[in-house]
Amino acid sequence: MIENNYVKQINKILNIDESYKATDRMWEIIYNRNLREQKMRELLKLFDYDVSYDWFRYYFEQEQAERKTKKQDFTPQSITKLLSKIVGTSSKNYDVCCGTGGITITKWFEDMTSKTIFTYNPSDFIYYCEESSDRAIPFLLFNLAVRGMNALVIQCDVLTRQSKGVWFIFNEEDNYLGFSTINLMPYNSEVEKEFNINFIEQKYKSLIESKEPILEDNNEI
Repeated sequence: MIENNYVKQINKILNIDESYKATDRMWEIIYNRNLREQKMRELLKLFDYDVSYDWFRYYFEQEQAERKTKKQDFTPQSITKLLSKIVGTSSKNYDVCCGTGGITITKWFEDMTSKTIFTYNPSDFIYYCEESSDRAIPFLLFNLAVRGMNALVIQCDVLTRQSKGVWFIFNEEDNYLGFSTINLMPYNSEVEKEFNINFIEQKYKSLIESKEPILEDNNEI
């Protein structure tokens, strides 16, 4: 964990001078694949290639969390490790109110390290994440994609199921050293039915990076 100038170093990589600009900047990065993968490499180097924990937990909690309005405080790393040990290895994982992905990342790391480099394939596991915060979503997408995970991210109220978007994070090459693509599911009734949600707005512009036809409207998800 970086202790000194933590916020300043992340802001420098994001090319922002104030932390309140981070969410908008992260969306710019999410929608530009070349830039995104450049920033991924820079952050990997900054954190000594340690992908076992959520790099953004402290940064987001200190600078971006909506503590007053949404009571946002994220799960400490010690608790995420305990939860992961209790749950054990599973091919399908569900994280509700996942924030920037701390619990999911810890679970993924446990899953990955339970295998060897010869037996681990990203396609062996899929992670389902639900989060309502507009501010947290781009950090969550970045966190999952930089680790080459396969995941579904549903931005929704977990009780009412009102949703602003569904994202598919996909390691196309099934390469444990590779980054994942980021894809926005279509805003249609099939996606609503599949994930038991109700789109209340088409918040995001189209983003389809996967070469697979799974995002087409008439295909099964």
